[in-house]
Amino acid sequence: MFTEDKIKEYQNKFPELDNILALKPMLWLNPNLTKMNEIHSMDLNKEDMIQAEEFWQKSAAFFRKEFSEVRETNGIIESPLRKINNLKESLDKQFDVKINGNLYLKCDNELPIAGSIKARGGFYEVLYYAVSLAKKAGLINEKTEDYGVLSTSTCKELFKNYHIGVGSTGNLGLSIGIMSAKLGFQVSVYMSRDAKQWKKDLLREKGATVLEFDGDFSQAVAIGRQQMLEKPNGYFVDDESSKHLFLGYSTAAFRLKKQLEEKNIIVNQEHPLFVYLPCGVGGAPGGITFGLKQVFGDHVHCFYTEPVKSPSHLLGLLTGKKDCISVQDFGIDNITDADGLAVGRPSKFASHFSEKMVSGIYTLEDRTLYELLTLLADTEEMHVEPSATGGLVGAYQVEKSKYMEKMNVKMATHIAWSTGGGLVPKEEMKGFYERGRMYLGSGK
Repeated sequence: MFTEDKIKEYQNKFPELDNILALKPMLWLNPNLTKMNEIHSMDLNKEDMIQAEEFWQKSAAFFRKEFSEVRETNGIIESPLRKINNLKESLDKQFDVKINGNLYLKCDNELPIAGSIKARGGFYEVLYYAVSLAKKAGLINEKTEDYGVLSTSTCKELFKNYHIGVGSTGNLGLSIGIMSAKLGFQVSVYMSRDAKQWKKDLLREKGATVLEFDGDFSQAVAIGRQQMLEKPNGYFVDDESSKHLFLGYSTAAFRLKKQLEEKNIIVNQEHPLFVYLPCGVGGAPGGITFGLKQVFGDHVHCFYTEPVKSPSHLLGLLTGKKDCISVQDFGIDNITDADGLAVGRPSKFASHFSEKMVSGIYTLEDRTLYELLTLLADTEEMHVEPSATGGLVGAYQVEKSKYMEKMNVKMATHIAWSTGGGLVPKEEMKGFYERGRMYLGSGK
């Protein structure tokens, strides 16, 4: 933790820190947001996304063989885009603001197999690693039309000699654990104190080894990374710096573009797209923001949402220190019920992209996440976990600022990205709902 003098020095330089340190919900608009034609040096580009999408298409044969959940979609893993105007009407009254344009939910809580946004990045990276091993073994070559061979006993015999590890608060661990075990890998998930017990139980049921730690996400990642480095055939999925996770998330932009076209939703200067993404370490929202910016350019505006007790990306981008600073440095404890967002230090890799592409970041209290969960269930009969609800009020947070006015936006399409909840046990979900109902009833 910084000294009091050091914290005061930062507060004098960045007045926004007063609200952050007081744990008050707030919206920060990014002064470093850059037009796409002015961003000239990036580690990835649209061609990388196209290749990643081609990889997904080749992997469809494997999914068809191994997972009944995606046979109807021909092995493609994707979530629906649903209009949630009943919720919008309720929120319009609550905020006494009428948002111009429709509000949609991108239902990654319904992504098959893993039930969260982490299926996009986690599945992609594990499959990419599996394919690289199969290529080295001569089981796949550049002319191979699809990756259905990954289902064969020959490949699984190969993979059982390799060990995959990942540090996680829950959902990434589930996606890595489920996919690794299915392919035949040994897999260890290093879980922080925030991880829910049911997630640990499910991982063990799927065949993963779960190692628990009293510290937070960063500690779980550090220990997992070190232990995998010490194994001769160890591979660590590094949520703090993975290019492959990032690319897996980015391809969601191609899928969303198609869904918008199917709904005859125009995205241009007069009809921009606003997207609101829950943010933990930043890989998933960063990858999706990067992808959306490649597809829609300056016509898409992306905002992250974080818990007031885990504003890691907000602190990293506000101060310009990115991953070199943590919430704990400022005496914030990083304890939140939004387990997937309980991250004290942002991803170095994702921050590099976010600092120029994200329009802003807003923070919310845990109780607000529960209230939104209950409102979504009541108005739309949709069920998500608390960490997935923050995007639902993004349009209202932005409307209260001068951002819309500055960008001369009159009408927009708003998309809240729901990041998880599909595998939450019914009793657990009932508890979430009842807690939200309690908060709504208290009026405090």
